[in-house]
Amino acid sequence: MSPETAPVPVPDSPLLPPSSVEPFLSSIPVPIAVTGGTGFVGSHLVDTLCDAGLEPRVLVRDSASPRWIAGRPVAWVAGSLGDPDALRRLVAGAGTVVHLAGVVRAGSAAEFDRGNRQGTAALVEAVRDAAPAARFVHVSSLAAAGPSPEPAGLGPEATPRPLSAYGRSKLGAEAAVTALGGEAWWTVLRPPAIYGPRDTDVLQFFRMAKAGWMALPAGERWVTVAHVAEVVRAIVAAASGRGLHRILHLGEPAPRRLDVLLETLAAAGGVRARVVRVPGAVLTVGGAAGSLLQRLGLRRVALTADKVRELNARHWTARTAESLDELGLDAGVPFEEGAAATWAWYRERGWV
Repeated sequence: MSPETAPVPVPDSPLLPPSSVEPFLSSIPVPIAVTGGTGFVGSHLVDTLCDAGLEPRVLVRDSASPRWIAGRPVAWVAGSLGDPDALRRLVAGAGTVVHLAGVVRAGSAAEFDRGNRQGTAALVEAVRDAAPAARFVHVSSLAAAGPSPEPAGLGPEATPRPLSAYGRSKLGAEAAVTALGGEAWWTVLRPPAIYGPRDTDVLQFFRMAKAGWMALPAGERWVTVAHVAEVVRAIVAAASGRGLHRILHLGEPAPRRLDVLLETLAAAGGVRARVVRVPGAVLTVGGAAGSLLQRLGLRRVALTADKVRELNARHWTARTAESLDELGLDAGVPFEEGAAATWAWYRERGWV
């Protein structure tokens, strides 16, 4: 399969240089097939793989719109998770399959289920048929586990209790992967909220901070966060052979109180911002309006009823120390440093 490369120059150097994960990279079976490779996390993974001299296969709806990986030497496979033939072409003979693609915004539970659970099940079936010996790394979400009743956070062994349609669809996707059983090679990674260059979700908090205020739900809440470089590092570590048949939690080892986290975010950018606490009822009304706009076709609406159910939960925290140890990783980029670097990236590109 020969790559089709776009003439647009590569926008950035790898956020995670191959030299920093070389022992892992050298142990990853090739070819490497990637879904979601044009997105936020996936593009950073592709950057690292390409700079290591690897040529990943990337599933893409339109190779003329490669977004962040324009100009990268990848092998494009045109198609989607709803296209079984494209999925078989993507994974045929692959040594490693990394699954990042999914739906994060949708107007209904059925859309989430179709994009996450059903799409993952279709990819798993393609792997069974065309790459049964491949290592399968599935990037899920802490939403699949649900919120924690205590600030200390949930471990991977906790019984999942997803709150939202998104979380339920991600849990269903995990079930499709773990159904591969003990004879296949798989690992499931659950990152929490991910921030860093190229992100457009946590970006909203940076923009609020610049405006001088940051809204958060009323009441004490604790969160676990992860810098995108650390998520990529975990993917590479899992693909190298760590975490076999495990569901692992990613993110900083110590949870942070949400209001303190936002104050730290503002300070990292050298700005002063007031934290505004929003009653849950107000968020619920806003979420209902956002869901209506979603159904009317405005797909970029961030606040929906489904998202509000997650926002109103007490603690989105994960116990990660054991998982990081399993992957052979340290605590990684602390939020203070990661937020400062993200501010610099956003400013350089005029995003804030």
